[in-house]
Amino acid sequence: MAVTAADVKALRDRTGAGMMDCKSALAEADGDLDRAVEILRVKGQASASKREGRGTDEGVVSSYIHANDRVGAMVEVQCETDFVARTDDFRAFAYEVALHIAATGPRYVSSEEIPEAERAAERRVFEEKAREEGKPDNVIEKIVEGQLSKWSSEVALLDQSHVNAEKHDSKSIEELRQEMAAKTGENVRIARFAYFRVGEE
Repeated sequence: MAVTAADVKALRDRTGAGMMDCKSALAEADGDLDRAVEILRVKGQASASKREGRGTDEGVVSSYIHANDRVGAMVEVQCETDFVARTDDFRAFAYEVALHIAATGPRYVSSEEIPEAERAAERRVFEEKAREEGKPDNVIEKIVEGQLSKWSSEVALLDQSHVNAEKHDSKSIEELRQEMAAKTGENVRIARFAYFRVGEE
């Protein structure tokens, strides 16, 4: 099937990938736009993982204050070059992350940052609850693992689906970060954040 310029433009608008990448993805997908998007995401994430170790000395600090002036967030998003840090796409991504943090109030950037003592305490609570509910021993471990995973996604930013699910296709912050890395060709890293709510320490 011949790939048209309109198809390439449509794919580029959806993914932000380069013209040649869009053209080859469409050819590989036999013109199927959704399949081409998947192909580009897989390739983008693969190349993004190769960039993970590269230094991120540039970036922006972005903030979001909710309309009631009682909740807000600041986030530092890093990249490799000042050129990328100054682009509208990068700044928009940082703002969307700040907005999400203000809405959900995560406590850690990633699940790897959760202290082992805190994770162990949660595990004990889930185990005791399962035993009180009379769950058999052979299923308790599976139940606890599921609850721990859910809890982790509630406290770790990267595991959370962006609050604006419609705008971001229910993608997680980590998926959006990977897409930004693929789009910019740089290592993109959410370094740290601060969450504020009036009256809360």
